[in-house]
Amino acid sequence: MQRRVSVFCGSSPGSKPAYRAEAVCLGQLLGQAGLGLVYGGAQVGLMGALADAALAHGCEVIGVIPRSLAGIEVAHQRLTRLVLVETMHERKALMAKEGDAFVALPGGFGTLDEFFEILTWAQLGIHAKPCVLINTAGYYDHLLSFLQVAIEQGFLKPHNFALIHTVPSSAEALKLIQKLWQTLPVSHEAPATPAP
Repeated sequence: MQRRVSVFCGSSPGSKPAYRAEAVCLGQLLGQAGLGLVYGGAQVGLMGALADAALAHGCEVIGVIPRSLAGIEVAHQRLTRLVLVETMHERKALMAKEGDAFVALPGGFGTLDEFFEILTWAQLGIHAKPCVLINTAGYYDHLLSFLQVAIEQGFLKPHNFALIHTVPSSAEALKLIQKLWQTLPVSHEAPATPAP
């Protein structure tokens, strides 16, 4: 069974060219590695750059987007499979089911929501799949500093913080994921999702 990586990232391109370049690089590397991509289904911003690069390199690309966002985020029409769902909860649950690892590129509230929910599921033992944060051009430096404050103030345990595998690039992300996969079975079974 082909392994797939679920990627969370912005529907905007961001202010630095490095953000788009990293999304393109990740798409290329997924295709070259023979891996599948699961992402938010849009053709704009980092999401679009990621999907286009993955498709250009022979990657199976599954997009998952709520009907209410299909027009706003402009659903990508050239994907291997585009899945329209009714709610954000369904989107996240399907991305959790289809992905064998989770990666966050730069993004805003949506990206943070998706990545932190999947981290929370890992903390609760709902899944044991790798969760990787690509810290492009130091984008997540302040977030990581804040999480250290949460540890110092007694709201986050160090071993749970360690569930976040932070890397500087897509190449490092894939190298780490493939290493972690050596200890995990391939599974696209749905995790037991908490009630919304």
